[in-house]
Amino acid sequence: MTAIDPNTLDIEARRARRFARINKADAWFQVLGLGWMTPVLRAAAGDAPKAQGKEIWRQLGVPLLSILVFLVAWGTLAPKVQTSLGAVPGPVQVWEQVGTLHADYIREKEREAAFYERQDTRNAKAIADGRPDAVRNRVYTGKPTYYDQIWTSIKTVFFGFLIASIVAIPLGIAAGLSATANAALNPLIQIFKPVSPLAWLPIVTMIVSAVYATNDGLFSKSFLVSAITVTLCSLWPTLINTALGVSSIDKDLVSVSRVLKMNTYTKITKLVLPSALPLIFTGLRLSLGVGWMVLIAAEMLAQNPGLGKFVWDEFQNGSSQSLARIMVAVFTIGIIGFLLDRVMYALQSMFTFTNNR
Repeated sequence: MTAIDPNTLDIEARRARRFARINKADAWFQVLGLGWMTPVLRAAAGDAPKAQGKEIWRQLGVPLLSILVFLVAWGTLAPKVQTSLGAVPGPVQVWEQVGTLHADYIREKEREAAFYERQDTRNAKAIADGRPDAVRNRVYTGKPTYYDQIWTSIKTVFFGFLIASIVAIPLGIAAGLSATANAALNPLIQIFKPVSPLAWLPIVTMIVSAVYATNDGLFSKSFLVSAITVTLCSLWPTLINTALGVSSIDKDLVSVSRVLKMNTYTKITKLVLPSALPLIFTGLRLSLGVGWMVLIAAEMLAQNPGLGKFVWDEFQNGSSQSLARIMVAVFTIGIIGFLLDRVMYALQSMFTFTNNR
């Protein structure tokens, strides 16, 4: 009998461990939208390079080619379309505005730093002169930068989405567990689910203005108006999917809970939620996507701080760079929407251990 070379066994063992690590990393590559990394690593590890090359082309080459075709078509056709603000900007003009917006951010931060430096110098001189009552600490109130607008929109959508989830998940569980609760909630869902954010916005604005009399509280009025509008429009997908997930629980599990005489809290935490989590997270992902779209419309219409207001201000500005800046905002909105979905999918993968995308 031929003896097996220990070195060969060691090489095969290391190779098996390498592929195991690649397979483990693949789950997170899929979550992050980097699925093409798996065939790249497999090819580098020597696993059927030809087959992996085809997979790399499908997952990476084809998307990059489609983006390249889009950019060429955009750059070719855009100059031929004339608008009231001039020709539609191409990729080069839009990218130039990305640099301009970043430069504006740098300049604004320099002004802010200079403002606080002058204030600190003035206060220090007042203290040195024995006039502590002359010390003043003011907040810099310069124009919000593009990055500030982005951050404002992200904070608003997450706040509105959080409130929507807190409301929708318990109601969905109740509707899924109780036919009576479902009968009570279903008419409200059918009536309010199709309502546009443009219809909710004036109602929310009037109510917040009446109830939230001061603008010096924890949240500004504009923030609350946008966030509540997001809440009212984004809670329905989570509510519906939660109810569907809870009502779809295996009947045998429900029978077991009765035999074990589980109380309501134990039944929900140990049985209902683990079984319904995949559909609940599907609803959360849909709700966050809806909330992001609703927020931009609400900010634009109500002139509340955020990306929506940035788009409207540039439209009203009417300068030669405005259209390119609006297109920068469009791409920003799309990229952030994709990243928000990836965040929710990552959470779904962590809590549900599912491979569904």
